[in-house]
Amino acid sequence: MEKLPECPVETTLCLIGEKWKILIIRDLLNGTKRFGELKKSCSGISQKVLTTNLRSMEDDGLVIRKVFPQIPPRVEYTLTDVGYSLATVLNAMASWGTDYKTFLKLLQKRGC
Repeated sequence: MEKLPECPVETTLCLIGEKWKILIIRDLLNGTKRFGELKKSCSGISQKVLTTNLRSMEDDGLVIRKVFPQIPPRVEYTLTDVGYSLATVLNAMASWGTDYKTFLKLLQKRGC
C-alpha cells in the first residue's frame, strides 16, 4: 500500500471503503471460501472486480490466498488476523444499519 493518510478514518476507508471489499470481508468472517463461493455470495460482482479486490486485500494484508496444486486449480481465501480484526467495524455497521431501518419505519408510520 502507498503512504497512508494521517486520519485513521481515512486509512480505514482506503482499505475497506469499497462496497465489494466490505461484502467480501463479511463472507470471509465465517471462514475460508473459494473464489466461486465469494462470487455467488456477492451477487452482481464481476469476476474481474472480485479478482481485483481480492488481490488488493491480499496486498494490504487483509486476506491470504492459498493455491492448491491440482487440476483444475483450487484457490481459497482466508482473512488474516488483521482482516478478522475488522469484525468489530462490520458489527458496528450492521448495528447502525439495523437501527437506521427501524428509524425509517418509524418515520413512515408517522407519515413523514
